[in-house]
Amino acid sequence: MSPMTRRSFTRGLAVLATSGLLLASCASDDGSSDDTNSSDDASSDGDGPAILAAFYPLAFVAERVAGEHGSVENLTQPGVESHDMELTGQQVGSVADADFVLYLEGFQPAVDAAIEQSSSGPVLDVAQVVELIPDDHDHGHEDDDHGHEDDDDHGHEDDDDHGHEDDDDHGHEDDDDHGHEDDDDHGHEDDAHGHEDDAHGHEDDAHDHGDLEGDPHLWLDPANMAAIAEGVADVLAEINPEHADTYHANAEALQAELEELDEDFRDGLAQCERTLIVVSHEAFGYLANRYGLEQLGVAGLDPDSEPSAARVAEVHDTVREEGITTVFYEPLTSPDVIEAIAGDLGLETDVLDPIEGLTDDTLDEDYISLMRANLEALRAANGCS
Repeated sequence: MSPMTRRSFTRGLAVLATSGLLLASCASDDGSSDDTNSSDDASSDGDGPAILAAFYPLAFVAERVAGEHGSVENLTQPGVESHDMELTGQQVGSVADADFVLYLEGFQPAVDAAIEQSSSGPVLDVAQVVELIPDDHDHGHEDDDHGHEDDDDHGHEDDDDHGHEDDDDHGHEDDDDHGHEDDDDHGHEDDAHGHEDDAHGHEDDAHDHGDLEGDPHLWLDPANMAAIAEGVADVLAEINPEHADTYHANAEALQAELEELDEDFRDGLAQCERTLIVVSHEAFGYLANRYGLEQLGVAGLDPDSEPSAARVAEVHDTVREEGITTVFYEPLTSPDVIEAIAGDLGLETDVLDPIEGLTDDTLDEDYISLMRANLEALRAANGCS
């Protein structure tokens, strides 16, 4: 399968602490090493820029694109829930030392603050290359189809691939944001998929994502990861032009893998008995929108929010009505609520990983393999042939 066509990166860098500063190497200004940083400090590698990624999916992309010509440090350590991550003094120092910082503004307030205070190199906010889905969920279920419009494919457009165009790269036109319209958040309507403003037991600010205006879990759409790969390659090529061709080739190779993953999801979820997935928190909007699924989250966007009794009752009713057999929990959050629902209703439980970070059990995995595990879990739960 041919790689996605590399398009020009026109949305620009979100934050530049020093305007126009694009460093050509990972050395500090005085050329000395920083003894306060451990061996996993990105700035310790002498071959290429020192890249700092705020959390795992961004670190994955950075590592694949940089290859041998850059080093990557992930600010969110394995086993840490990325939403609530706080930085140590050493990590704040690594923000200042990095040649390039990759993050999602508003997702991790501690990272935002460190970048504002300390960053001296180019900074890429991935929301500048990917449109965010609105996060104003009401968890309401209008017209008995879980808040989606009356069309058969749950609020997606009438074409067979759920709102994506018929071209071979799944609706990614030659414009700079990979086929997503400028104002419609991936072709979805402005009403955030039929959800109203109330929250059925969730407070309006229950999802604690700082100033982020949209669902942050953008990496669960492989096409978004492909867009991020291109953006990272463009920045690295400016920082280290000697290896620009390698960065772009690495990005294209990753994009080809992501296209294959996308195809496998489309094929694997094309013929299923159910399209509704019941999850512990609403992290799967991008995945659901791309592949014609619906998510019903016990909690909202914030995995630590406590669902109300009314919300749990609503989930019970929907599970019975829809013939749900499996409810999903996540590796980095407590399964207690999901296990209680499963116990009450005699359901199976399984893991659906939002891939916000790795755990001790998934250190040997990567984004691609974890997404494939998610695909198999979805196919088993939804009776896909």
